[in-house]
Amino acid sequence: MSDIDLEAFLNTHGQLVNAVQGLSEEQQKWKPSPEAWSVQEVVSHLVDHSFVISFRIRDILAGTTAQLPAFNQDAWVSGQHANRGQLSDILDAFHAILEYNSLLIERLSEEELAKTGVNFKGETVSIKTIVQGFTRHVQGHLGQIKRTKQAAVAV
Repeated sequence: MSDIDLEAFLNTHGQLVNAVQGLSEEQQKWKPSPEAWSVQEVVSHLVDHSFVISFRIRDILAGTTAQLPAFNQDAWVSGQHANRGQLSDILDAFHAILEYNSLLIERLSEEELAKTGVNFKGETVSIKTIVQGFTRHVQGHLGQIKRTKQAAVAV
């Protein structure tokens, strides 16, 4: 197997569950400001990001030479009305996509993990880099959740 830390990748779900534990529905949906995301919207964004990396990985494996897509994260979050849903459903979706992607990642050879595409910034990125970057991305948002959670509990 590769130097991708699949355990860390998979553990992001448990970390998210722990991060939101104990929040009331009101606290999950509380926003520090109108333009900021609630805890629930942050988790919803991570589901969106899971969809995007899923596509990027599969596009690279298919040998597509088109530039890998970007997405307008704020528009995606606001457009889907994440705060009208249930956090448990969003976490279930995150977990399902994470598990499904991990099954694919486990099957890939080193050569396949090294395959590359060009991202929206014009940078060449490998599948390995995309997976590692996703895990780091979740870690950054866990910090955001912690800060928002602390502010929501204080209100």
